[in-house]
Amino acid sequence: MDRDRWEEIGAALLRGEINVAQFAERAASTAHFGVAQLEVASVDLDRQRRCGFPEVVFGQGKTNDSLVDILRALIARGADGFATRINPEQAAHLHRIFPDAAYNALGRTFRVPGNGSRAAGAGGVIVIITAGTSDLPIAEEARETALWMGADVRMIHDVGVAGPHRLPAHLDKLADADAVVVIAGMEGALPSVVGGYVSCPVVGVPTSVGYGASFGGLSALLGMLNSCASNVTVVNIDSGFKGAYVAGLIAKNAAQARQRSER
Repeated sequence: MDRDRWEEIGAALLRGEINVAQFAERAASTAHFGVAQLEVASVDLDRQRRCGFPEVVFGQGKTNDSLVDILRALIARGADGFATRINPEQAAHLHRIFPDAAYNALGRTFRVPGNGSRAAGAGGVIVIITAGTSDLPIAEEARETALWMGADVRMIHDVGVAGPHRLPAHLDKLADADAVVVIAGMEGALPSVVGGYVSCPVVGVPTSVGYGASFGGLSALLGMLNSCASNVTVVNIDSGFKGAYVAGLIAKNAAQARQRSER
């Protein structure tokens, strides 16, 4: 439970506005699962303990004031604030409140440094691969997510199956990867190709890039779901955040296992 809420309830008890039983009831409901109850949001302050990383803010459709309040609640708990799908107008407003933050306009991510920043590389090794330059916005969202999770991130761009000779030139970057994120539109074949070269999980991210019969990324999604490479799994269309987050959990666990074996 956040400190401000504790103080508010405690002051009400001291003023005689509530009795001991009411104090206990309000404290229990507010403290449940470490929730900061804001006017328009219930911020999960306990997620890092349960899941390894703090709550991430999905910015699309949220007001500027709501974003500020949510990020403040997370930062007050010591989290490294991270928001996705932030448009330029939202970013300009947030920068006035958080001048030390970093906005990635292409990836539409906004990161506010806090006390929860993870050391670079502590979260393992993630390689992010794009089939074409049209996939870069989703790749940047994935890259920023992986960096926020403390991963050592390597990028390989524009190695789609239309030019199959391009990928082998980068295989040295894949040798020690804990997880690979492959971002592709059109027919979505690249994750299967990559899966045949690596011994780690491959997370396919289908994008909405393509002509009419790609159905806004549905063709790529179905192609990846039907991959013949057994180490390929798939997330939703244009979900760079989700792809990198899954890869980040895998990479973090792999890095921790290495650390334990070295002791």
